[in-house]
Amino acid sequence: HRYKWKHVVPQQQKQRPVGSVLPPALASCWIFLQDRQQDAGDLPERAADAGSVLLLLLAGLAAAEGREAPGVPAAGPRLRSVLGPVYVFAATHAAERPWTSARSQSVARELLAELLRATGCGSVAEFLRGRNEDEEGRFAAVMGLLKQELTKDTWKRNPATKHVFSWTLLHITRPWLSHYLESVLPPSLLISDDYQEENKILGVRCLHHIILNVPAADLCQFNRAQVVYHALYNHLYSREAPLIEAVLLCLLDLLPVLERAQRHQKETRPTAPCDEVLQLVLTHMEAEHRLALRRVYARALPAFVQRLGIRIARHLKRLERVVLGYLEVCDGPEEEARLGILETLRCTIEHAWPRMPCRLPVLLKALLKMIWDVHTDQGSTPEPVKAALLQGATECLILLDRCSEGQVKVLLEGVYSSCEEGRVRECTADPMFTLLFVQ
Repeated sequence: HRYKWKHVVPQQQKQRPVGSVLPPALASCWIFLQDRQQDAGDLPERAADAGSVLLLLLAGLAAAEGREAPGVPAAGPRLRSVLGPVYVFAATHAAERPWTSARSQSVARELLAELLRATGCGSVAEFLRGRNEDEEGRFAAVMGLLKQELTKDTWKRNPATKHVFSWTLLHITRPWLSHYLESVLPPSLLISDDYQEENKILGVRCLHHIILNVPAADLCQFNRAQVVYHALYNHLYSREAPLIEAVLLCLLDLLPVLERAQRHQKETRPTAPCDEVLQLVLTHMEAEHRLALRRVYARALPAFVQRLGIRIARHLKRLERVVLGYLEVCDGPEEEARLGILETLRCTIEHAWPRMPCRLPVLLKALLKMIWDVHTDQGSTPEPVKAALLQGATECLILLDRCSEGQVKVLLEGVYSSCEEGRVRECTADPMFTLLFVQ
């Protein structure tokens, strides 16, 4: 840390070509940024100053190499040797972070744009992966720089490293990402296994991107998919709604990969991974009282029912308790939990309709009670939300009536004829409700 800003371009190198000055300048800029003798609050300004110098040097180097090869995008050996460090510097300061300011972000974006112009690339993704599958991009060089800071003992020393890695990873898609699976999967698992919720969510999102953009065969090789599954499954015990939402979305895309692998390997297991996940989710839903978590669970539940299909019959007893409990409770103006549970009930009836007649009395009572609550609600629930709730309940009643051979209509006619309460008659006369009788 004995170097100061005046050493960015050493005196003895001032007369040397730009290409030979830039690597020492990069090192000097890094030492300048790391100087702990200066106030940490000055880091954004120091980064902006270093970025401005790098911007001038990079432009000079690109121009020099352009003169050597007119009409060809500058990508000579001297430029290639600094692409990785300059990209990492720009990515570190391009977004709004605690260590950036408006000026440092602007300079970093300019530096990134100059980097793309110098290499003749149209986007960051093209810069990292190459223009086509045959051309090698700069992702391997960038990961080579980040790898030493993404180990178990070092990744938390620099808070910028995880964000640079995540931002870079999201630019690499199918089919390129499979070539780098060995280098991106361990850091993603490492970040997701942290105790801080922010890091867990970041790691899970990285894992989700990998699952979406790597072929299933590569994910199943060396049991990688099982490792990811167990890491995600452990997060289901969390009590934080944003993390649970990210994990459930990730699992929904991972479960088909696991099930396909089991079919190919002809494994026989008493319960599939989807059954294990749904069983744990229903257990948590049954006792959950936080509205934020109830909404997250209810939004994800229909997708799990669709994935299981007829196999949802294994979970009907617990699912019925969850449905009844969630239909009873209003969860705010948007009624996300109730809407999600109505969609879950509709999907369940469609897939497990032979098991519905024996549950008709309980389900019918819960649906009618919810319709009554919605119709008599004088609170802040918007009319479109009320209409969506009545529409969802009506669709469930229609499906129940079809699988019970008209028993719902018979019971509802009895309710209408035997009830003297004017508001109940008004409720059953609602257009959404009477839709049942014209089916």
